[in-house]
Amino acid sequence: MFKFLKKTRKGGWMSLGGILLCITGSEAMFADLGHFSYAAIQTAFTFLVYPALILAYMGQAAYLSQHHPTSYQISFYVSVPESVRWPVLVVAILASVVGSQAIISGTFSIINQSQSLGCFPRVKVIHTSDKIHGQIYIPEINWVLMILCIAVTIGFRDTKHMGNASGLAVMTVMLVTTCLTSLVIILCWNKPPLVALSFLLFFGSVELLYFSASLTKFTEGAWLPILLALFLMTIMFVWHYATIKKYEFDLHNKVSLEWLLALGPSLGIVRVPGIGLVFTDLTSGIPANFSRFVTNLPAFHRVLVFVCVKSVPVPYVPLAERYLVGRVGPAAHRSYRCIVRYGYRDVHQEVDSFESELIAKLADFIRYDWYRRQQTNPYTDDDASHSNESSSECRLAVIGTVAFSGTPGYEIEESVQPESVSGGFSTVESVTDVIEMEPVGAVQRRVRFAIDDDSESDTRTDMEVHLREELEDLLAAQEAGTAFILGHSHVRAKQGSSVLKRLAINFGYNFLRRNCRGPDVTLKVPPVSLLEVGMVYVV
Repeated sequence: MFKFLKKTRKGGWMSLGGILLCITGSEAMFADLGHFSYAAIQTAFTFLVYPALILAYMGQAAYLSQHHPTSYQISFYVSVPESVRWPVLVVAILASVVGSQAIISGTFSIINQSQSLGCFPRVKVIHTSDKIHGQIYIPEINWVLMILCIAVTIGFRDTKHMGNASGLAVMTVMLVTTCLTSLVIILCWNKPPLVALSFLLFFGSVELLYFSASLTKFTEGAWLPILLALFLMTIMFVWHYATIKKYEFDLHNKVSLEWLLALGPSLGIVRVPGIGLVFTDLTSGIPANFSRFVTNLPAFHRVLVFVCVKSVPVPYVPLAERYLVGRVGPAAHRSYRCIVRYGYRDVHQEVDSFESELIAKLADFIRYDWYRRQQTNPYTDDDASHSNESSSECRLAVIGTVAFSGTPGYEIEESVQPESVSGGFSTVESVTDVIEMEPVGAVQRRVRFAIDDDSESDTRTDMEVHLREELEDLLAAQEAGTAFILGHSHVRAKQGSSVLKRLAINFGYNFLRRNCRGPDVTLKVPPVSLLEVGMVYVV
């Protein structure tokens, strides 16, 4: 390589962009990391892909070394014997299909993880397998990729320009990966910075050489991946920026807990039967959309649950650690907070209905909370202890890992037919976040409370009586039906903002919001159980 560059100088350096095309396509197999294990990909590359590449290029080089003086065509198919040329062409076409499928699958995985982290507009994600979570399909992205492929083919009409675009894209990916890996060496592997610097200099210098050679083909088709990258980065930045600003607005305009506890008949507020699930991004405090809801409709449900669905920056969250449940105010208020945590590769749609799962976790928490109170202060009258509670929110408990004794206050009943607790509407199958699954013949489960009615009530403690009452209220609310209270937001840039910010918020973000899937669709909320609260965010 050194002798080649020394002899050819600038011409050899510029030819590196073409030499780069020898390895483009082989990196597509790493897009299958969401579908196969590391060991499978390493084994396939070592024993199949790498030997095949080496043999193919060695054969072409051997042919050129013998026929170079008499041949003016430097082509792979020229070196292939006439008897096997058509079979090799068929294999090459099939290989291109496999490579494109790997890129498509990788695009689906990246878009899915980006929207889970709030960096991409919500799109429909369908899980094509109920066993392998990584097998997903995104219809909108699939159509966009098809349109882009056709447009590039019609627009360029030249494999040379398409090769230049592919070469720069691949080299940029390699260079960015090297830079990020050097950060991983320091931050994740806890290696000395000198090791990361040595890695960056060794691999980065070689990649920069190829990258600079690819940039010389910028006007010959290499501009396309740069343009597409800028376009996608603009969409992701605008969406993420507006999402953060909305969260900050909610955080600064949340209502105190004292306001919620003060709501009562004296202010004309009534509690209606049922369960109200208020979806919010806040993990503490009362969201502003709920205060607006109560202001316009002076009533809310007997059992109130503030639900916060969070995507955390880890691949998977164990089911036993997914639900965090706590009280909002005293037990008599029947208000709770539930934080549901998902990893960016978790399937949000589960076999059980989201409602049934949530009610089961609430029942678990109620029993755990009363058991904890009984263990910590068994001789204190419960009414007095509750009346003396501070108005702050109680700490959250990870339901699924807590341990307590006693007979269950409910039981899970399995049914072959789909069940729903949303007001008895049989069309409701489940509630999901962002990701959907194709319907499978799974067994649904519903919560049926089993409250003891024996004659030993005179021996129960006060806490056991209050536990029974709270479970009875939860059962009655479940039978009355569930309502989903969601915010219907419109974001507007505040006065005095720059022109760029007004364009990004007033036009860019609102256009994306109107044309992507709304929260009621992503959560698969039945229209009969949906209550939307209009909110204007001035950011």
